[in-house]
Amino acid sequence: MAVDIAPDLPSGARRSVLRPEDKMTTETEAYYVASQWKLIWWKFRKHKLAMIATPVLVILYLSAIFAGFLSPTVPHVRYPKTKFAPPQRIRIHDEAEGFQRPFLYGIQRVTDPETLRRTFVTVETEKYPVHFFASGEPYKVLGLFKTDIHLMVSEGPLFLLGTDDLGRDLFTRILYGSRISLSIGLVGVAIVFVMGMLIGGISGYFGGAVDTVIQRMIDLIISIPMIPLWMALAAALPRDWPPLRIYMGIVIITSVIGWAGLARVVRGKLLSLREEDFAMAARLAGAGDMRIILRHMLPSFASYIIVSLTLSIPATILGETALSFIGLGLQPPVVSWGVLMQQAQNVVAIAHHAWLLAPAVWIIVTVLMFNFLGDGLRDAADPYK
Repeated sequence: MAVDIAPDLPSGARRSVLRPEDKMTTETEAYYVASQWKLIWWKFRKHKLAMIATPVLVILYLSAIFAGFLSPTVPHVRYPKTKFAPPQRIRIHDEAEGFQRPFLYGIQRVTDPETLRRTFVTVETEKYPVHFFASGEPYKVLGLFKTDIHLMVSEGPLFLLGTDDLGRDLFTRILYGSRISLSIGLVGVAIVFVMGMLIGGISGYFGGAVDTVIQRMIDLIISIPMIPLWMALAAALPRDWPPLRIYMGIVIITSVIGWAGLARVVRGKLLSLREEDFAMAARLAGAGDMRIILRHMLPSFASYIIVSLTLSIPATILGETALSFIGLGLQPPVVSWGVLMQQAQNVVAIAHHAWLLAPAVWIIVTVLMFNFLGDGLRDAADPYK
């Protein structure tokens, strides 16, 4: 209800506002007439960790897509004179010349005469400017368009996270490896989604003997220890397969168990919905069984499915990382986070070159962000609570 705030003014000059109780009534009405997805979004916005995780995941996937542009070089380029070089710091201040454009000091490998340990020292007499949006090693954007423009390049060595045992830039390899590790989560979840929805839908809708057989099969799959099953299946993959086949094999292996949990959720929901009035009306209208499942039942709990799939992505990423880490997954020259972590098996190497653990930071952040996102979606899945 509008209230005049200037009753002494002419009618044409009067303004009106809503009283607090009227505003509350308007918000209450908007709440009850809002769609389910709008209610989910309102509830999701209140979850602070999920709101932080969303842009972080977007940045991670964008960095994977544009890895060639963001990285200073390409993953297969080697610098033999800088094996196990430590991370370098970009500088913008020099005591002799003051502030200037960003630059890097040169590095030189030296050997300790007593311990014979090789280390790197900074050579302050060598300065290499850092150029932004400059030409460097050629690469393809999205695998289609060839270019050589990088975000930043240097005339000298530019190792933001150091190098590995072959002198390859670790930062570049992490960005390129994120393409495999992040995409394998999405592809694996797609397989989990199709199998879980199909098998769980059939089990819950038809019931009876069909439901019994499917549920006992799911019980058998879940009872098998996950890691040994993954290892056995990965070890069965031929080592002479091309990288693409190995990639798809790892995706299928990491998805072989994940669909069982989703299938049980779908089955439980359909058991409670198949006798509802809207399902009975669709059946009387002549709709087929698959149409009733896909068109009417599944959309009624789509939010729960989204939550389940979101929480399945980090499990798939960790599965690929674990298999590649122990040498049963992807193999060099393929670059993934699990392949990069293989060098972390050597405790002596980690003790002297701690930056080899840098891929673990990306893995931890990605898994945490997906878990935060999943928690936010889980809380928002039932917006009426």
